[in-house]
Amino acid sequence: MNAYLRQVYAVVRKDLLQELRTRQRVATMGAFAVLVAVLFNYAVDPTIVRIQNIAAGLLWMTLIFAGIMGVGRTFALEAEDGAFQGVLLAPIPRDAIYLGKVISNTVLVTVVVALTVGVFGLFFQLQYGTHPVALALTLFLGVVGFVALATLFGAVTAGTTLGEALLPVLLFPLLVPLVVYGVGATGRLLQNRPLAEVEGNIRILGAFAVACIAIGAVLFRHVVED
Repeated sequence: MNAYLRQVYAVVRKDLLQELRTRQRVATMGAFAVLVAVLFNYAVDPTIVRIQNIAAGLLWMTLIFAGIMGVGRTFALEAEDGAFQGVLLAPIPRDAIYLGKVISNTVLVTVVVALTVGVFGLFFQLQYGTHPVALALTLFLGVVGFVALATLFGAVTAGTTLGEALLPVLLFPLLVPLVVYGVGATGRLLQNRPLAEVEGNIRILGAFAVACIAIGAVLFRHVVED
């Protein structure tokens, strides 16, 4: 088990060091999140629309679209110089490669989500409610579920001629439960609703994230070997 965890850690370390050197994905996702906040700042009239009522939807849509821009490049960057083939030739289980990439992508997307929340708070004077821990947990579980699916389908689309353009088409239908329960929980928390109203949503988000990771770990071998 220790050897397996070291293999997962090796993949995580490699991906994070690569991103630290290039900063391509974090810069792209971060810039997108900031631009979305700027555009919505001018597009939404606060005298007509109460920001607290639409903030949850804006946050989750920004999370998903920014995440696709970053996670979709996970395998494309390595495929450009054949580095991913070298990873596959290494004596590492395929599910360890998948879990390592999910963890590294989760770290990157979590950083961008934190930036997005801060930027939305700055532009819209957004109040985060009285349960910030529950809000953070809701967003984090959403990130994990999203990244688990996006990493798997990123591997699928990396081997096609359409590449990243195909990723949203495959991914969006599967994200419907994530968006429904994530936006529902986030909206209630931003409006200071009792925790009892969101506990069910948070449990479903957690189950969704675990199920996506388990399915992705099983299917990843078949995706990269076919």
